[in-house]
Amino acid sequence: MKLPTLLLVLSCLTHAVCAAAEDAPKPRAARSIHLGFPAPDATAFYNEAVVDESVNGSYFMACGWNTGYFGIQQIGSTTNKVVIFSVWDPTKGDDAKAVPLEQRVEVLFEGEGVKVNRFGGEGTGGKSMFPHAWKIGETNRFLVEAKVEGEKTAYTGWFFLNEKREWKRLVTFRTKTGGKPLRGLYSFVEDFRRDTKSATEAHSARFGHGWVQTLAGDWQPLAKARFTASNAKTEAKETINAGVRDGWFFLTTGGATKQVQELNQVIENSATSTRPTDLPTAK
Repeated sequence: MKLPTLLLVLSCLTHAVCAAAEDAPKPRAARSIHLGFPAPDATAFYNEAVVDESVNGSYFMACGWNTGYFGIQQIGSTTNKVVIFSVWDPTKGDDAKAVPLEQRVEVLFEGEGVKVNRFGGEGTGGKSMFPHAWKIGETNRFLVEAKVEGEKTAYTGWFFLNEKREWKRLVTFRTKTGGKPLRGLYSFVEDFRRDTKSATEAHSARFGHGWVQTLAGDWQPLAKARFTASNAKTEAKETINAGVRDGWFFLTTGGATKQVQELNQVIENSATSTRPTDLPTAK
């Protein structure tokens, strides 16, 4: 092939690649990223979270397990923030109204100032929300208790109120689990605003000092975590990272984040953690 022809071909190829890149839709959201904690079956899961960077639509989930999740969200303005604790129905589908009454999550306890209702669209179940103006850089403490009751399990969500120096019992949900305790423990950071701009903004938090109470009653620290991420096509893929910083696991997604930590690798945190001795229990 003659040089002029070759240059023409390369020019066309470059133009086609650039045009394809320009036509490709921009990511709608920052990528959802997770830390999965290897742990035995448990009756209690304690964890802490510190938010370092947040914008409208950020969700920092500290205590997740196979049938529920517990964390803090920034819904709108910097003052519109909540604690959220949710438990799934044992059924499949996204229509909350279509779930038979006997298959729905039961509400056994509802704390003062806590709004409890049904949710759908991402599975179905029971959701509780508690208005709380959590702050950047502040340590937030979470505890999930699980009590097996026959073929069901009752889950209680506790959140520590720093300004009052006391634990608040938010809600107790009970759902059909086949008599299973807490398992599949994890944390995550998610961008639920998903308006394209949110993918260009950083969402970052640290998680740590986690402990679980085993079925035998002893407590074990959570010193390892596996880094994973969503494969949703609408999410930015490269702007994610995780690791250990100042004795905490961290997760960062969106904005100008550069990935250093490889996905699906186990991260070890060598920092010594002391089990908290002020944890409450539901009566």
